[in-house]
Amino acid sequence: MRLLLVLWGLTLIAGVVSAQLSAEELAEKDTMAKLGAGIALAGCGIGTGLGQGQIGAAAVGWVAEDGSKLGLAMLFTVLPETILIFGFLAMFLL
Repeated sequence: MRLLLVLWGLTLIAGVVSAQLSAEELAEKDTMAKLGAGIALAGCGIGTGLGQGQIGAAAVGWVAEDGSKLGLAMLFTVLPETILIFGFLAMFLL
């Protein structure tokens, strides 16, 4: 909880400092923000892939035992994909 409060405070301070930047510094900051969004999207993709691999393997076994659970197994398999969708949304909002 303390870590979140510290990060929130640093974000507020960074917002105040960025309001006083020149045009060149602002362009550089915008470039860094886009680079950071790309790195975050790559992390989302890797994490989603790792999660879906394990969930998919378990879902195949579950459906093999009971075929009526196909819809629920598909739901659990697709659920981590929402993380990647949120990553795309954050990247396009920049």
